Amino acid sequence: MPGETEAVSLSGTPTTAELAAVSNEEETRILSDAIRSLPPQAVKDLLNSEVCIGCILRLFGFREHFHFRSSISSSMLHSVLGESEHLEHYGILAGSKSGEELEVQQIVCRMCLGILQYLYRNDKGILVQKLSADGLAASVDEMIKQDGHEIDGFSLELSVPPVLLEHDNAVWSYMKKRYGQEVGIAEETSKCVSVKDALKLAITYPIENMLDVKSSSIPSSFRIRLTYSQTKPSSSMAKSPGETNGSCKRRKTGMMNDVRMSFSVLVSCSFCFCFFAADVNGVPVRSSNFSGDQKSSEPCNFPLEKVNEPYYLALVCCRTPIYIGGRYLKFSRNVSQTRWIIDDERKGESSVEEIIGSSILPACQGDSYKFHAAGREDIDVRMLGSGRPFMVEVQNARRVPSEAIIKETETKINSLEEKLVAVKNLKLEVNNGWGLMHEGESEKQKQYCSLVWISRTLEDEDVQTITASKDMKVLQRTPIRVLHRRSPLEREKIIHWMKVERVAGSSQYFLLHLCTQAGTYIKEFVHGDFGRTNPSIGSILGCRAEILQLDVTDVKMDGF
Repeated sequence: MPGETEAVSLSGTPTTAELAAVSNEEETRILSDAIRSLPPQAVKDLLNSEVCIGCILRLFGFREHFHFRSSISSSMLHSVLGESEHLEHYGILAGSKSGEELEVQQIVCRMCLGILQYLYRNDKGILVQKLSADGLAASVDEMIKQDGHEIDGFSLELSVPPVLLEHDNAVWSYMKKRYGQEVGIAEETSKCVSVKDALKLAITYPIENMLDVKSSSIPSSFRIRLTYSQTKPSSSMAKSPGETNGSCKRRKTGMMNDVRMSFSVLVSCSFCFCFFAADVNGVPVRSSNFSGDQKSSEPCNFPLEKVNEPYYLALVCCRTPIYIGGRYLKFSRNVSQTRWIIDDERKGESSVEEIIGSSILPACQGDSYKFHAAGREDIDVRMLGSGRPFMVEVQNARRVPSEAIIKETETKINSLEEKLVAVKNLKLEVNNGWGLMHEGESEKQKQYCSLVWISRTLEDEDVQTITASKDMKVLQRTPIRVLHRRSPLEREKIIHWMKVERVAGSSQYFLLHLCTQAGTYIKEFVHGDFGRTNPSIGSILGCRAEILQLDVTDVKMDGF
């Protein structure tokens, strides 16, 4: 419950029972003792300079979560400092209730710009005041539960403007110049707790208690991200990373659609570390003989200007992408691998991507999906045999499907009436599936079966010539049919072996079975592509050769 916490250090994690063991009164007493240990005149100076209590405590090296989590009443400060002038303005509020929001006329702290006052503008530009860290944690809890996320842990990520570090340095320099050594400025500068660390201390435990799960220092698959900025967050910041409208909507136009900035890029800028070398083992110096009369003879004005507006806060709760992988088989010569639209006209009756993705997405309750495969076949090429490895990347899944749910999804896909596509070995990919996918796209062996016609009779000598070729090197210039979307390069590929199967009743048709290096253009290897592929079946046999049908029969790749 809000207010029922126990003091713990950064080095230890309290249990729920320990957090509930200390009463509100005990917490208030500890805070009161902390404030009494500080030089009164320095505290009053900072308060009069519009610095909030949270910033004062962190500047003097206090680093327990309750130092920044709880509200402090003006009456308590009145008893500690002997005056109550304007205390209500500095984030010192009484009678806090978790989750409560107020319309406030509050002086914004010059150091943290409202962050440790729990004062901010939301994505609609509305001024919001939470009475304590518990109130901010309650907003996180509400968002997660409204979105229907099922989680077993989380990572808390905070992003604050780097200028706050400059604020810390400027105020410490001011205090040192104004009060000299009397408040231990020279010794305590390295023990300053940054705004980001103070906020993380304050809200982590309330979030854990409300969600009934633990946070992790190791990046978790579920992220809670609070981003403070000086400007109103864009609409993309308010959405979960990778979110798109509906399902994956790539178009086969030679260029990929713009993709939203990945979650990893968004969070990479969130780690703003304090430039002070924090000493977590140090104990703040509590001066007992401080005299407010000992000041520098030179004029010394507070270095930070008055601010009227707090920061904007963007709150995002989302799961990093999860991957469901396996192998697919394609039985139709009129189904593309991915959705294919040219000039607003659809090519093919469907796509592997849509058939599989539209079944996996509801099972994960995600926002959208992306389809990835180890290579691709043309729309008129079937994928048979062992199938082609693939993965579906689900953005912001509300749940991670169990083995039973994944098995049900596999059965659902294989039971579709059209029988265009089937899947096998469907599972949640948690290890190195992504690396294997890219490796298989260019480095593994693939087997094919093609129906070939030649302009003359196939002789036994021709069959022997073809089958005798082992690990034959082939030079392929980018095929004419894909020059509009591929770089004009010359690539060396290997034909590992070939077999010929005669077609009964025909002397010019035969089935060519072959195993090649991944990335070989099989159609061009048969007809030569006007000499752009050499050697080819046509050049080997010394006649015209055409490929009529092509099937992929095996993609050799472990792990799928």
